[in-house]
Amino acid sequence: MSFDVFGGLSVLGGGFLGYIVPFLVVLTIVVFFHELGHFLVARWNGVKIVTFSIGFGPELLGFNDRHGTRWKLSAIPLGGYVKFFGDENAASVPDPALLAKMTPAERKESFVYQRVGPRAAIVAAGPIANFLLAIVIFTSLYWIYGMPPAQSARVDEIKAGSAAAAAGFQVGDVVLSIDGKPIKTFVDMQRIVSASAGQVLEVVVERNGRTATLKPVPVLEENKDPFGNISKRGILGITSTPGVDERKMQPVSFPGAVGLALKQIWAVFDGTFSYIHDIFTGRAAADQLGGPIMIAQASGHMAKLGVAAGLHFVGVLSVSIGLLNLFPVPLLDGGHLLFYAAEVIRGRPLSERAQEIGFRIGFALVIGLMLFAGKNDIWRLWNLASS
Repeated sequence: MSFDVFGGLSVLGGGFLGYIVPFLVVLTIVVFFHELGHFLVARWNGVKIVTFSIGFGPELLGFNDRHGTRWKLSAIPLGGYVKFFGDENAASVPDPALLAKMTPAERKESFVYQRVGPRAAIVAAGPIANFLLAIVIFTSLYWIYGMPPAQSARVDEIKAGSAAAAAGFQVGDVVLSIDGKPIKTFVDMQRIVSASAGQVLEVVVERNGRTATLKPVPVLEENKDPFGNISKRGILGITSTPGVDERKMQPVSFPGAVGLALKQIWAVFDGTFSYIHDIFTGRAAADQLGGPIMIAQASGHMAKLGVAAGLHFVGVLSVSIGLLNLFPVPLLDGGHLLFYAAEVIRGRPLSERAQEIGFRIGFALVIGLMLFAGKNDIWRLWNLASS
């Protein structure tokens, strides 16, 4: 057995650059719009912006605009930041020495001396910009390409020896509900079954004009995707074949496209929180969390599938990054918003000591998450290259 990192990255074709270039493009788009949200709302509130950076570390190239903001591209392309006047670093931690020397006029331009409302708006604008970008992308895709019609939850084939066969399913059955939840499409059924391995489900089907109640127990199945990720899901062993009309893309109006875009964003939200819940309840493993290598693999794969797939991935990643930044962890946008909520409740900001401790805890959590995700990335590469 041999292990070749670059060979692992090249399994899908295109080589190393086939992953790095799409990764940089995708991440730059998502990060730029996130930071642009902070930038625009800060500018509207009269806050002076010192730096707008895509990436961290040494500057590769840049320029100063007429307001004195330094726009730059930095060497480490794993994020970005907007540094406000009065900040000590890219995480918007106040600089006590600089704040002590500020004149009244300078305080009006600093971030830290803004009222809590504008500060909260500036911080929240980053994730909101991510969500707006996703709405524009998803709306455009649905409006231009349309959407496939919903495939009915019809049973066309039953695998021998499967959970469905044991429960008494028959070809031609149409699933109407599972545990009292209405089922309209085959995807609706898959969503419930995949999360219910080992659990008894009460399934109502339509059979020859009548209804019947079955009680299958989905079997846990493990699958490895092209990226080396091992997914676990419940299956019944049922196959449904799309009809001719179920294979044609259906046109979508602009209002309808907006509605579908919002549903897509909600699906990302729901999937994220469901996964977190399953981790804490022991129904899912945290080894599915990924870092830059996983994003690079997915970016390269989606780029090969075409413009629509690539843009869809940008939209999903934008929602994910926006949501992640709203988690109430100091250093992230959600942590700042948590501090501002405490300020509103207390009638005064938290002490510098309390904020410092919070930022240190947040830093430890973020670094820990990055290391854990990095470990998962390396393990996936090992599985991919050695399989």
